[in-house]
Amino acid sequence: MKIGIVTQSYYPRPGGVTEVVHHTAREMRRLGHGVKIVTTHYDGPEPSDPDVIRIGHNVLVPMNGAWVNMTAGFRLVSQLRRIFDREAFDVVHTHCPLVPTLPLMTISAARPGQKLVGTFHAAAESNYAYRLFRGPLGRRAARLDRRLAVSEAARRLASRYFPGDYEVVPNGVDCARFKPGIEPIARFRDGRLNLLFVGRLDRRKGAPYLCRALPLVARALEGRVRLIVVGEKGLRSAMCARPVDLRGAEIVWVGRVPPEELPRYYATADVFCSPAVGQESFGIVLLEAMAAGSAVVASDIPGYRAVVENGVDGLLSAPRDPAAIARAVLALANNPPLRARLGAAGRAKALRHDWSILARRIEEIYLEITGGRDARIDRVACGRGLS
Repeated sequence: MKIGIVTQSYYPRPGGVTEVVHHTAREMRRLGHGVKIVTTHYDGPEPSDPDVIRIGHNVLVPMNGAWVNMTAGFRLVSQLRRIFDREAFDVVHTHCPLVPTLPLMTISAARPGQKLVGTFHAAAESNYAYRLFRGPLGRRAARLDRRLAVSEAARRLASRYFPGDYEVVPNGVDCARFKPGIEPIARFRDGRLNLLFVGRLDRRKGAPYLCRALPLVARALEGRVRLIVVGEKGLRSAMCARPVDLRGAEIVWVGRVPPEELPRYYATADVFCSPAVGQESFGIVLLEAMAAGSAVVASDIPGYRAVVENGVDGLLSAPRDPAAIARAVLALANNPPLRARLGAAGRAKALRHDWSILARRIEEIYLEITGGRDARIDRVACGRGLS
């Protein structure tokens, strides 16, 4: 089967959609399919990959509490049509299918006979653009052969404006990359409690509330705490916009790290914190931390409840509430057995979300809409894919 995946977020741009696309493509190739990724150009160096086709140029647009990728360029639809004609994909899988420009254009540019799959990633209480353009966007949505959502929160938003059948296929994690037993970063193993934040410093990620919770934790631990921030530095000043007495705590601004180094930061963390304020559909960083065996504190928001069960494999705290974040962190700081129990339960859940498992369901969907189910049954009967 020949598969084309269209996305406006891909390396070198970090983010959840980037990771989903990368791992879906990798696992589909492992299953014997041909996959090419259609995306855009970004500023700075781009990884060289013959299976990645780039058109247009990325621009960042403020939307939904974050900076959203959008592709600018001339004749993008024509370029997409030429790509789809040349590559003769059996399936075209577009992520965020009703978002301008590439994902939405993909629906119009797909060639006769090519099956269309759309994965909805956004989660919110409402969407102004969906409401304003419900008619034309609904007609585009009706052309999708299969609609997927990464969580119940994402399904609920999409189906509110565009009723239809959606299947929830959650995001995954590479449990061979993120795992317990990785060597931590030695300079941070000095007796302080290490809190870790990983992600873009968009406002909706809630990093300022974690910054304000830090002095409360430090006061209880006599300053023996450190916050390690891994991610883009763009909104660093917003995190501590008001003067804050850290009470002996330390903040280490790491910035972006190479992908091969990220597992060591999770291994270094005593507690992983993700204080997002809302509009998160899933939370891949939560799965990464859980796969690494880290104890997790996350906001009690719908998208995160799809990943973390409070008191079972992590702790949930009220969003926008530094005191609640501090209480959850201290509950783990003062109870190492609880940290170990939650970390072990988180690892067990992450194993059920390994990409090798989730990719099989995505493959089944592709085969169902192309009429290729029998081909997979024959292949499995011959012993392939049984590992």
